[in-house]
Amino acid sequence: MVAIQVENVSKRYGTLTALDRVGFTVEEGEIFGFLGPNGAGKSTMINIFLDFVRPTEGTVSIFGHNCQQEGHLARERMGVLPEGYSVYDRLTGRQHVEFAINSKDADEEPMKLLERVGIRDAADRKAGGYSKGMAQRLVLAMALVGKPDLLILDEPTTGLDPNGAREMRTIITEESERGATVFFSSHILEQVEAVCDRVGILYQGELAAIDTIEGLRESMGGGTKLQITVNDIDEGVLDSIESLDGVENAWLSNDGRKVEVTCSNDAKLDVVIALDDAGVDVSDFRTDEASLEDMFAAYTGGSR
Repeated sequence: MVAIQVENVSKRYGTLTALDRVGFTVEEGEIFGFLGPNGAGKSTMINIFLDFVRPTEGTVSIFGHNCQQEGHLARERMGVLPEGYSVYDRLTGRQHVEFAINSKDADEEPMKLLERVGIRDAADRKAGGYSKGMAQRLVLAMALVGKPDLLILDEPTTGLDPNGAREMRTIITEESERGATVFFSSHILEQVEAVCDRVGILYQGELAAIDTIEGLRESMGGGTKLQITVNDIDEGVLDSIESLDGVENAWLSNDGRKVEVTCSNDAKLDVVIALDDAGVDVSDFRTDEASLEDMFAAYTGGSR
């Protein structure tokens, strides 16, 4: 069954287009990564799921329920960790979770949920004294109440340290194994790559690509990343490299000492020859399988 159906959705605010004819489906039980830089339109799409925002054009359905016509039925099946949430300063962590349990008429133990997200010891502290990471864990606990069929996570690792981010990934995997669908919106490439079955790349309001990570690699001609150590190079040489058949993108590393190229396997030798012809001194090179970061750069014209 289709969990999320997005059909030709656009959202305009005056002359600003936040979403431009976006369409995709998410299957039941899938972990779907919605990837894009800040301002790409990710949160706007989630707000349309929740009927906080109405699309200018197009429709969105959750488990067959139109989000604008049957929003209450769609939301009954969701657990949501929004990006712009606020906690109640005077309520404890336990009281927050109890409120969510009562609102969903669920039969769950607050302390078990708080233990699952790692803040059981802070259950009776007022949430106004929580750190950003603790508040993030608290709102996740509220999202998990009632074992939702669809878990919507908007930038879920914000404010978490590396251990917290790893625990978040574990919970996402456990929810998927339970049978839940997970819609994971993020601009942090490593988090998406670690857990998602498929990825949609949103850029400037448009869906630039959608596939499995392996499928995205294949669409880039095999998805090889070539790293070439050089002494010096002009920007014009990079343009000539990008014009070669089989080359998707070429850029300088942050330290300016490596040329990084995403290309097909057949194009690797052509790249090295082109650098030599341009008088660039190549001291070393190696190849890696393209990461999600490389694919993101290729599909968004080098924007990271």
